[in-house]
Amino acid sequence: MTGRPGRTGRATRTGGQASAGDLLELVRTGRATTRGALQRATGLSRATVGQRLDRLFRAGWLREGAGGPVDSPLGGRPSITLEFDQEHAVVLAADLDTRHARAAVLSLGGELLAEHSGTLVVEDGPEAVLGRLGRWFAELLLEAGHRADEVCGIGLAVPGPVDTDTGRVVQPPIMPGWDGYDIPGRLARSFTEHTGAGPVPVLVDNDANAMAYGEQRTGHRDCSAFVLVKVSTGIGAGVVVDGSLYRGVDGGAGDIGHIRVPEGARALCRCGSHGCLAAVASGGAVARRLAEAGVPAASGSDVRALLAAGHPEAVALAREAGRLVGDVLATVVTLLNPGVLMIAGDLAGTPFVTGVRELLYQRALPRSTAHLEVVTSRLGERAGLVGAGALVVEHLYAPERAEERLLALGV
Repeated sequence: MTGRPGRTGRATRTGGQASAGDLLELVRTGRATTRGALQRATGLSRATVGQRLDRLFRAGWLREGAGGPVDSPLGGRPSITLEFDQEHAVVLAADLDTRHARAAVLSLGGELLAEHSGTLVVEDGPEAVLGRLGRWFAELLLEAGHRADEVCGIGLAVPGPVDTDTGRVVQPPIMPGWDGYDIPGRLARSFTEHTGAGPVPVLVDNDANAMAYGEQRTGHRDCSAFVLVKVSTGIGAGVVVDGSLYRGVDGGAGDIGHIRVPEGARALCRCGSHGCLAAVASGGAVARRLAEAGVPAASGSDVRALLAAGHPEAVALAREAGRLVGDVLATVVTLLNPGVLMIAGDLAGTPFVTGVRELLYQRALPRSTAHLEVVTSRLGERAGLVGAGALVVEHLYAPERAEERLLALGV
């Protein structure tokens, strides 16, 4: 199954209507962590709060923590705090690039418990790639010391636009053979085939979205408008507004790699059009120009290695690519007015970021950049894994979905 993660900032229902799922969200987000605080936040009676908390305790989702502050102004014993039990289940996550993938077992709090990376070519098609991921997951669970029946869900980040209601990619330029394919169904079957466990929910999202969500939650939680731009084989952006991903009406938001730029008028993009930003400024485009100049490079990861070695031509081309992307980002920044603009991916080094800054601050309105931070990734190659895992947790423990799962558990 798929679905959109719940918003973490939603208003809790009051007037006796708050569910056990609502109480769970208040505890998980730290907005109410004692029984008294839950009563005040929801308007529920002490007895009703106790009954609904009992369901959460029986499910193993809550636990009691240390004593908190005294709830009553008249004094008395400290209140027992309530905590979301992050150890009662684990999440599986994978992040696909065009020729490489990473997979991991994560705690519900986002800690990586086991991780694997290796070659996985998306052009081999969804059957082969998702089948291989199922085997990786089985091996990782053994390494992490967790049983397959402890997995509550799987998150997958892919390098293409995703209809998050179905988990299917929609006309992905760099994922031939994947258009409209039932990714959640195949990955769920692969997990079962390799572990023997029952089916689990699978959520699929765009890789830049997953990275943006992971980075924003981990290092910029207070930023109400956050933009991450991933520049690797292609170019894409993830946008987090008020703690939630902004996807547009059908998952196409952030696909800035296919904005037309004058410098690319003659360049053929993998989407079939001429003039796309990705055709002249992505890691793949830089690799192609290096290869034409006699420098061995076939992908964005090759460019990254050359940049790390200080190769002068790679440095010059990365800076030029950064200027082209910066010109487009001037419009993005003027439109969205973000507090943080994060550059990530294979080209996210000093030469590229320098080029971005040159054109961004030259072309964008001063008002739009007055409070803007331009930074690079903190989580690095793990950002997509952390984000994909967090999206699964937010979906499964959102109030409405949590209530459904409690009923299914019989509590």
